[in-house]
Amino acid sequence: MSSNSGIRIPSRLPLLLTHEGVLLPGSTMRISVDTARNMQLVKTRLLKGTSLKSTIIGVIPNTRDPELDTEDLPSLHSIGTAGLAVQVVGSNWPKPHYTLLITGLCRFRVSQLLKEVPFPLAEVEQLDKLEQYTSPRNTSEAATPEGELGELSQRFYQAAVQLVGMLDMSVPVVAKLRRLLDSLPKETLPDVLASMIHTSNKEKLQVLDAVSLEERFKKTLPLLTRQIEGLKLLQKTRKSRPDDDKRVKLVRAVGKVGKFPGRPFSLDEDGDDDEDGDDNTVLERKVKGANMPEAALRVCLKELKRLKKMPQSMPEYALTRNYLDLMVELPWSKSTTDCLDIHSARVLLDNDHYAMEKLKRRVLEYLAVRQLKSTLKGPILCFVGPPGVGKTSVGRSIARTLGREFHRIALGGVCDQSDIRGHRRTYVGSMPGRIINGLKAVGVNNPVFLLDEVDKLGKSLQGDPAAALLEVLDPEQNHSFTDHYLNVAFDLSQVLFIATANTTATIPPALLDRMEVLQVQGYTQEEKVEIAHRHLIPHQLEQHGLTPHQLQIPQDTTLDIISKYTREAGVRSLERKIGAICRAVAVKVAEGHKVTKSEADLNIRSGCPEKGSNRTPDKLDGTFLRPNKMPIVIDHIALKDILGPHIFEMEVSERLTLPGVAIGLAWTPLGGEIMFVEASRMEGEGQLTLTGQLGDVMKESAHLAISWLRSNAKTYQLTNLVGGLDPLEGTDIHLHFPAGAVTKDGPSAGVTMVTVLASLFSGRLVRSDVAMTGEITLRGLVLPVGGIKDKVLAAHRAGLKRVIIPKRNEKDLEEIPANVRLELDFVGASNLDEVLNAAFDGGFPGISNPVTLPQITSKL
Repeated sequence: MSSNSGIRIPSRLPLLLTHEGVLLPGSTMRISVDTARNMQLVKTRLLKGTSLKSTIIGVIPNTRDPELDTEDLPSLHSIGTAGLAVQVVGSNWPKPHYTLLITGLCRFRVSQLLKEVPFPLAEVEQLDKLEQYTSPRNTSEAATPEGELGELSQRFYQAAVQLVGMLDMSVPVVAKLRRLLDSLPKETLPDVLASMIHTSNKEKLQVLDAVSLEERFKKTLPLLTRQIEGLKLLQKTRKSRPDDDKRVKLVRAVGKVGKFPGRPFSLDEDGDDDEDGDDNTVLERKVKGANMPEAALRVCLKELKRLKKMPQSMPEYALTRNYLDLMVELPWSKSTTDCLDIHSARVLLDNDHYAMEKLKRRVLEYLAVRQLKSTLKGPILCFVGPPGVGKTSVGRSIARTLGREFHRIALGGVCDQSDIRGHRRTYVGSMPGRIINGLKAVGVNNPVFLLDEVDKLGKSLQGDPAAALLEVLDPEQNHSFTDHYLNVAFDLSQVLFIATANTTATIPPALLDRMEVLQVQGYTQEEKVEIAHRHLIPHQLEQHGLTPHQLQIPQDTTLDIISKYTREAGVRSLERKIGAICRAVAVKVAEGHKVTKSEADLNIRSGCPEKGSNRTPDKLDGTFLRPNKMPIVIDHIALKDILGPHIFEMEVSERLTLPGVAIGLAWTPLGGEIMFVEASRMEGEGQLTLTGQLGDVMKESAHLAISWLRSNAKTYQLTNLVGGLDPLEGTDIHLHFPAGAVTKDGPSAGVTMVTVLASLFSGRLVRSDVAMTGEITLRGLVLPVGGIKDKVLAAHRAGLKRVIIPKRNEKDLEEIPANVRLELDFVGASNLDEVLNAAFDGGFPGISNPVTLPQITSKL
């Protein structure tokens, strides 16, 4: 090729400083740009330039440590490579930067640095002849260098041919490389091959600095020879393998060259590919050994086939690998064997929990049926009750009784259906739902799943998690539950699901219909005493490092804590009070370990030796050790010192000293409560005022009570302030429900309102030991209500003796413990006459033939 066909680069070039490698002429390299000067160069020259010359830049290797980057321009290497920017890609993650794909053209020497900001610009001198490429070179026509240079050129060409010949020529990339050896001028071969073989940046820098062609051959030939010897050694170690296996990693290595041309790369990096190949083989073996269903196996094998064809640099590689790892780890066929010994299960449940007979009976029924039918699907239970009664802990005990793994999923506040079903894998950061994650965590397909606080699920723009649970908790559908992340069916029919809730009012009806609801009622005082001494006190002693020889709490003291310091359906507050006692005793025990000599002399009763006695006290570092003391027994005086004055006093009799006050019973998610209803009247225009944050149903009940009393005023001798038979004539009525900060609603206060108003209009006092509940009608009938057990337990906690309930609720008394039934007098009322007759001493005036009030407890 004639010299007049040479191409010249611009005499002034912007300089790109890079520390990622050395760009040689004839090679292609990806360079990340994130420094201020380099970013400005890309924005000004490459992105805004329109001519071909604007895409030619000078690449200078930066030999300084990139961690020491400062605003000062480092000393420039004298020789660089003029490169053509083929591609510019920008990104803002994790910080703004550009990625350039640059092809090296020729060497240049920096003659003069013209400016440093906003990016370096230099006067350069072209060192290599850059010829225009027209057609593949015919080696017979090309001018062959003579002398030592010709000998070096021939040796280098032969070594390059030998290196390529050691690769598999059936691979297109290798065949293309072989053709390049015949078509490229021999003077370009050192730069091209030095960029492909395994060399350090220092060695590449020496090749770049070799301006003379003879010197360049001398620098590169030893590097090429070293690579050939390394490949020979690698082939010797694989003689025992078939010929195809010998070259598989070399083929992969050359494949990398074809996919990322010019990138700094080593042919002996194939050991990493070997490890990747082994990993894929191990993963394939795991997939086939996971015993997954046929549909899931087909999906995994398809994804595994795609994974083998994918380079590791692709983002989808990690996503696919994570997916396959999850599929392998899921317990498709792993399960635990249930312990079906009913006697042992009954003993274990009794030891873990006191009372809760209904829950225990349901577990034993499940075990009995499992003995008869081994393929029984897991039941879906829902424990509904106030806080602190042991719903969560009994779920853990059920798992231990069955010998199954236990996993708890907290659903309180969850408002995204993806928490249940998972995310689709098309999203960044996708992951499976909590159900699949729980199965992965326990490692078996038949665990006990506790879905805690299912009544507190939310709803948002991300979907309704309660609707997503419909498939999970449906025995007819959960055998093929499909998580969005897995996208294949998983069998949940062997999982024992237990949900917990404080109320069923906030659970969607469709979800509630899929669960077997078991009511967990509050505890009586006697049950709380037993629970405290069987479980709470030993647990708190252990938590505080105490022993029964150091602290004892009698049952009378426990009863005082329950009645005077707590008022709850569960035992959480009780446990906190016991913990406070243990902390106070721990302080006394810690202070009693050592006393000074002066304290020992003064406190003779503490057990220290008296002066003049023959007994010598034990000494340790100048202090006297106390002897072992008797256990600290908590009586009512110590209880008051530790917990302070009583929080709850029995104020029932004090509140019912005037007409117009009665005690009602209310149900709350925290258990039953007693509720004082008060009424007063004053001169006015017959208006009714209701206070206490009452709901619409309670307001209607108040109007019903007023209407019924006005229609029966003559019968019951009810008068107004001036003696008239209409109670509202010239009279205003104010009805108040204390605890005004708490919203109240429901129909069960109807009988209480009638009793309060009847007491107000008649001037008679309601019995102070009577509580009542029931809905009323306009004709004076008493209708049944819910929550009878919780309400009765609340009356029992308050020390009341008589409870008036609707006649049709007498069946609910069977759920109440026998000791409570014996201590209370139950009156079943079918109409308001019976209510008023039972609420007042001696009956109520105007009621003809008062009905004798039998104790319902005697019939139970």
